[in-house]
Parts: sequence; structure tokens; C-alpha cells
Amino acid sequence: MSQTKDAAPPSHDTAGAGTDTVPAYSWYALSVLVLVYVLNFIDRQILSILANDIKADLGVEDDYLGFLYGTAFAVFYALFGIPLGKLADSWKRVRLMSLGLALWSTMTALSGFAKNATTLTVARIGVGVGEATASPSAYSLISDWFPARLRATALAIYSSGLYIGGGISLLIGGLIVENWNAAYPQGGPLGLVGWQAAFLAVGIPGIALALWVLTLREPVRGAMDGLPTPEDPAPFRGFVRELFQVIPPFTVFGAAGRGAGALALNLLGAAFFAALAWALWRWTGVFEQWLFLGVGYYAVFSWAMGLRARDLPTFRLTWGSPAFMCVVLGYGTVAFVAYAVSYWGAPYAERALGVNKTDLGWFLGAPAAVAGFLGVILGGRMADFLLERRPEGRIWVILFGLVAPIPAIWVAYTTDDVVPFYIGAFVAQLLSASALGAAAASSQALVLPRMRGLATATFFLSTTLIGLGLGPFMAGYVSATNGDDLSVGVLSTLVAAPFGLVLLIAALKLVPGAASSVVERAREAGEPV
Repeated sequence: MSQTKDAAPPSHDTAGAGTDTVPAYSWYALSVLVLVYVLNFIDRQILSILANDIKADLGVEDDYLGFLYGTAFAVFYALFGIPLGKLADSWKRVRLMSLGLALWSTMTALSGFAKNATTLTVARIGVGVGEATASPSAYSLISDWFPARLRATALAIYSSGLYIGGGISLLIGGLIVENWNAAYPQGGPLGLVGWQAAFLAVGIPGIALALWVLTLREPVRGAMDGLPTPEDPAPFRGFVRELFQVIPPFTVFGAAGRGAGALALNLLGAAFFAALAWALWRWTGVFEQWLFLGVGYYAVFSWAMGLRARDLPTFRLTWGSPAFMCVVLGYGTVAFVAYAVSYWGAPYAERALGVNKTDLGWFLGAPAAVAGFLGVILGGRMADFLLERRPEGRIWVILFGLVAPIPAIWVAYTTDDVVPFYIGAFVAQLLSASALGAAAASSQALVLPRMRGLATATFFLSTTLIGLGLGPFMAGYVSATNGDDLSVGVLSTLVAAPFGLVLLIAALKLVPGAASSVVERAREAGEPV
């Protein structure tokens, strides 16, 4: 890779490469973060095993279930992830994560008292806001606890919590629902039924874990890369500024403050996304989905334009970088398929194959946890291994995670036999999980240390507003309009694969040069490094 003579360090992937050992405390702290992420995805993914019960009790359809799991969560997770990502770049990341964990755990528990779809949606929004603190804080902390040569591995270990939590959620949820309903067939204390008790059972422990997180030591930002960054004397100022730039209708005032041209562009963007949301609503007949996404996409547009005016170096290294955008959008297509497959697996097996919840916990959920853990760890190690040999090595792993699972998904959702379904689901989880550590590390390698929180938030905009916000809903909508045929619904999401293929092939060409010129490009944009 080419390097500038005066850039130190010339590349964030080579910074810290000479570090021979990692302190034991780094591994301990990482293990705590893994527990946080496990609980994060238990609280998020438990909706899968509860979906059919919620559908029956609240009288909703598959498109709403896809909206509840995906869009209702994803939009607020993504939007609040932006100002919270900024706060992670300027405040104590340990404190931020602890507060967020307490919030989303409380909202998960409150989901257990929902009596209608509206209440459950509001609680789900609260879970999204709380969980938006986790990954920007964690990614930034991990980058300051581990040298670049081990960052993909460390991020992959952290990310394994996604798959462990997602798998365990099916086991925990299945056991709680079936045992609760057996013990209280007419409803238990406070009139709660099994799916409501499950929300309470997984939400309450998070409050205790939040206190444990508070005991972690805050590392020096950027020291691992030889770029120690002083603490921001006014950390919440940037958070409030970003909040006003991304939350409508304050976005209009934020644009007006930048001038008439910025205001006109903002209003044009608002009109465009409103018209698009209206057209999609009239086409599909689903109002909430496109209202939420329309607001979400407009808010992100407003924020990106504001970022360009306020922090040109960060904009240039993220939204203005073709390499960065190809990585995050390419991984977004992986997430589009993976979220749909993961969420709808249990409801599909219940309906189409007649499997009970307890068996799904043991034979779908537990193996999924193992498959995801193995996939993300092996994928992270392979990404680091390939990076040492080829500058675009990590991108090959993302590409593999997009293409390799397709045959297994096809087998799982076309078979009439439960055994091939379990095997296909296991293999699909194993292979798609391999991409996450590589994608996360690639996005971190393309920005400066002070930008990592916002880079993470931008990375998760793709995984949420594209992957989570559209994938599960599309599967549910196609199912609902085809006689509740979840096989057709899930397989329809494979349409995203060709788009991802094009983006990641472009990333193979673009990432090496971009990664080797981070400091140089930041300086050209006005960064005092």
C-alpha cells in the first residue's frame, strides 16, 4: 500500500502492529462487552420465538410482525445512534453504555405489559434508543484496547454476542412461554401470558449488568494507534448539536442555520422522501412501515448534509468516501438477508413444519448460537489472516458471507423435513456470520480514532435502515400477500444479493488505497493531524 512520507501512522491497519502482547485487562473488558451484546440480542431477537403468540393475541399480520421486529426498532436505533455515536466520541464510553443498557432492559421488561400493538411498538422504540448506545461505545473501546493487528478478531469476538444472544433467546423464550402457559393456562400474576412473562424475564437482568459495566476502566482514546486524543471539555455540546441535526422537525432549523441553499436542499429532501413514502404506502397498503422509514431516511439525509458543513474531514472519510460506502452498503445487503432468515426461522418452523417452541429452542436456537459464534470468530481470524497477505483481504470475507449462505437458505426454506431445515439454518448462520467482523474492522480502518463512534453509527445505519428495516418486513409482507407463505417471503429477500455483489467488488478495488491514505485525506479536508 502506498504511504505518505509525513503521515504517522500512515495506516490504521498497520498502527500498533508491533505490539506483541495485549494486557489481560483488555480481554476481561472484552468479555464484559460480549455479555452486554448477548443480552442486547436476547432482548432484540426474542420476538422471533414470540411472534406467533403475539400475532394470535394482538390480532396482527406478518407484515406488522416484520415491522415490529425491524423498522420500529431500526429507525430509532439508527437515528439515535448518530448523536449517541458522537457522544461516544467525546464522553465516557463506559458510562454511556451502562446508561443505554439500563434503558433498553427497562423497555424490554415494559414490553411484557403491552396489551395492544401500539403499546408494544412504543416499547420497541425505547429498546431501539437504548441499544443505540452499545456498539458505537463498544467499537470505539475495543479499538483502544486492542492493536490494529487484532482488531478484526476482537470485534468478531464482541460480535459473537449477536449470535449467542440470538440463539439463546429462542431457547429461553421457548422454555418460558411453554412452561408459563402450562402453569397458568388462563394467565398468571397480573394477567400475564407466556410471551409477556418472557419479556420480563429477559429484561430485568440487564439492570444488574449495567452496574457491572460501570466498573470498567475507560482507556485513553487513540493511544493504541499512537494518536492520543484529549477529552472533549464539553462532550454534550456535540451530542445536542447532532440531536438537533437528525431529529425532525429540528432538522429544518438546523438546515436554516447553514443558509438559504442548505434550507432549500433540506426541504427538497423532505419532499422527496415524503413522496416516496406516500407512493410505497399506496402501493403496499402498509402505512406505519413507510412512515417510519420515510422519516428515518429524511433524517439521515439531513444529518449527512449537516455533517458535511460542520465536520468536513469526518464527512469526507465516511459519506464522501466511495470505499467506506461500498463496505457499509455491501454489508447492509448481507444483513438484509441474514436478519430476515434469523427472525422468521422460528415462526416458519412452527407453522410449516409443526415444531413446538421447546424443540425450536434446542434444535434451532442453540445450534444457531454455536454457528454464529463459530462463523464470526473464524471469519474475523480469516479477515486478519488475509489482510496480512492482501490489502483487500477483509473484503473477500464480506463477499464470502454474502454469497456462500444462499444454497443453505434455499434448502432450509424449501424442504418439508425438519432435519434439512435445521441443517440449512445452521450452515446459513455459520456462513453469513463470517462477514461481520471483517466489515466492522474495515469501516474502522477507514477513519481517524476521533471518528470511530460516528463511523460505527454510520455503519449501523446500513445494517439497520437497509438490513433490519427492510429485510424482515419484506419477508413478512410477501408472506402476508401470498397466503401467509413464509417460505416465499424469506426467499424473496435473496434479491438483495446481486446488489451486494456489485458493491463489494467495487470495495475490493477501492479499500486498499483508501485505508493507506486516511491521514492524508483527513489533512486535505482540514483535519489538524
